[in-house]
Formats: sequence, C-alpha cells, structure tokens
Amino acid sequence: MSSTWAAYRRARRQSRQAWVLVSLILAGGLAGIGWFFTTGQFAVGQDADNGVTEAPVFDPSWMKPVEAVQPVPVGSAVDTLEALPVKGRAAKDNYERNEFGQAWLDVDRNGCDTRNDILRRDLQAAEFTAGSKCKIASGELREPYTGRDIHFRRGSGSSSAVQIDHVVALGDAWQKGAQQLTAKQRQSLANDPLNLIAVDGPANVKKGASDAASWLPANKGFRCHYVARQVSVKAAYRLWITQAEKDAMRRVLDSCPGQQTIRAM
Repeated sequence: MSSTWAAYRRARRQSRQAWVLVSLILAGGLAGIGWFFTTGQFAVGQDADNGVTEAPVFDPSWMKPVEAVQPVPVGSAVDTLEALPVKGRAAKDNYERNEFGQAWLDVDRNGCDTRNDILRRDLQAAEFTAGSKCKIASGELREPYTGRDIHFRRGSGSSSAVQIDHVVALGDAWQKGAQQLTAKQRQSLANDPLNLIAVDGPANVKKGASDAASWLPANKGFRCHYVARQVSVKAAYRLWITQAEKDAMRRVLDSCPGQQTIRAM
C-alpha cells in the first residue's frame, strides 16, 4: 500500500512540474508576441546565417488592411523580382503629390491618420498626447536606414527628426506605372503600411525619389528587407522597374537568398 501511495505522490509531483513547464513556455510565447508588436518593428534584427531581415508591417489588433491592386506573391523575393516587368521611366513633368491623394489620410478607417499609425507601429515605448488615442507624442526609434537610435518628440522644431518614408517613392512610382492606376489605388499606395517606414529625417531627404539603383540604406544589415519590401510593393501595385534598378536589387538579394517577400498579413 505504501509503495502505491509513494508512486501516486511521485506521479502527482511530476504532473505539477509538467504543468509548470507548460505554463512557463506559454507565458514566454505570449511575452514574445507582445514584444514583437510593441517594441517597434525594427527591433527585429538580421538572421546571421543567410542575411535575411524581417520586420512586421501590420498589427491586426488596431490596424486594418489597405487594399492593394493585387496580393503580394508568397515566396522568394528574388523570384518576385524576376517576374516584375522591366521598362524605361515614363515622364515626370506632370507629377504632383496630390495625384496620390491628401497626405496621411485615414485610408484604413481605424480612426487614426496614417502618419500616427506608422509612428505607433515603429516607435518603442510610444506615448500618446494627452486626451488622444491616435496622436503620438514621443517614443524611441531603432532607426533602420542608419542603424542609430533616435528619440522622437512631437513639436514644431523636433517632429522632422523622424519622417515617414515611402519605401517606393511616390515620384518613382509615378514614372513606373502609377499613372495607369486609379485615384483610389494611388491613394492606397501612398498610405499602405507595406510601403511606409518611420526613418531618420535627413536620410529620408537624401533618398528623395531615388530607386535602388541610386540609393540604398547606409545600414547594410537592413538592405535585404528594404529591397524585398520595394519588390513586394511594386508587385502589389503592378509597377515596373528599370534594368539598372533590377540589377541593383539582384545584387542585394544575392546576399540573402532566403529573403522572402514582405506581406502585411
């Protein structure tokens, strides 16, 4: 009888230990998910084995999808690059920013404008202004283009330190197929989280409307994600690339053959 009781107690103890282990694993997993979405997208680093860089672009808990022209292809960024049409640039003399709609609309209708959505997504420890559930007052940015840490503080003389970059510049898009899109599709392109990143203000100014052939982030560890994101945006909005642009993109992606396309969902 005593041996049976001892075996029972031993089984109970092992069962409790197993449940404690399971609880710790689940808690760690949930904490990891929370960190992934709350510490800022560019806190996620680079896979040292193959150069692949990943960063979330969408948080379904408070963001809503923006409808692109077509879904981003699932799979290799290189394969998607190869499928993009190669053409020359169209004229730019008729380009106006308002062709892409009013800046920073609430296209996804979640109640907040696009600029504040992206600041909330990308800043660590983001804080709202008093009385607002949308307007970001401050936060810390692990800046992807330069690799520096930047403190963001809303204000007339400080907000420009962090700007929202169109990964595929609107001027570049205009010359490579956006003129054939509808006004609504261009509006989506300008406000799609897939095409937007919070970045260092001076780096964004330096980039201007450049494509990958004439500008890449100084932070080489981010280039694979950056190029894959450009490829994904161009595929989603049926934009084309120039041969020089394709060659530059291919050189970057050759360093990270496992890099996948970037998708919002």
